[in-house]
Amino acid sequence: MSLSITSLNSGSNGNCYYIGNQKEAILIDAGISCREIERRMKRLELPVRKVKAIFISHEHTDHIKGVATFTKKYQVPVYITRQTLVNSTLRVNNELIIDFKGHEPVNIGDLTIIPFPKLHDASDPYSFIVNCNKISVGVFTDIGTPCQQLIRHFQQCHAAFLETNYDEQMLDKGSYPLSLKNRIRGGLGHLSNKQALELFTKHKPAFMSHLFLSHLSENNNCPRLVHELFNVHAGNVKIFVASRYEETSVYQIEPSVTPKLKPGRRRITSQLEFSFA
Repeated sequence: MSLSITSLNSGSNGNCYYIGNQKEAILIDAGISCREIERRMKRLELPVRKVKAIFISHEHTDHIKGVATFTKKYQVPVYITRQTLVNSTLRVNNELIIDFKGHEPVNIGDLTIIPFPKLHDASDPYSFIVNCNKISVGVFTDIGTPCQQLIRHFQQCHAAFLETNYDEQMLDKGSYPLSLKNRIRGGLGHLSNKQALELFTKHKPAFMSHLFLSHLSENNNCPRLVHELFNVHAGNVKIFVASRYEETSVYQIEPSVTPKLKPGRRRITSQLEFSFA
């Protein structure tokens, strides 16, 4: 069983990531309107009714904008920490609110979601790993610094959405006020292209197949620039840029496999071919 993944939108104007198998799916954040989620999933031929839960990374508007309307319409639970909820503007039926704890797995059908804390200027922010059938997909955005937890989880991923928010020179020379520049590049802001590339080159696992460069700044980054930067170091990993204007295609993530050993032969690790939907 493969995992289907897509970015429905990625950027400061809204973030929403879809991860699912043949039976069920979840959304990580819903920072675009319910109507846009529906439109984009329809274009991708993904049934909205497959979505069984929304997981909220933190309370910033670009991660929660569409949550209330979507949950009201489809009656799906929202997994959100109590501290994030209190500090948000969300108005959701209490019966649909489910608290989660860091490092404690949550099961949605055959999907297992593991939240873990991240460094960001929000009240109680989390990143997520989604596991199913020995496949791991990570959602790692809105991160100030690549901490050891992030590194450890990144090393487990067959695919990941990884923040590449800004180019350091573009930010430095840009028109943002100094206070905002310092907030972005501070330890609780966002990952630069350089920081994300270092994480990728030093810690990507041999079985990683897909990397989605995510949450690009509209003013301080360039999709072509960051794609070329990562593609030089990609090896067998397919590199994509998650758009702030539209959904990506749906990609099928398959598990890596280890062939059976023959007598007298050393263990050899191989990887399945990866198909596109």
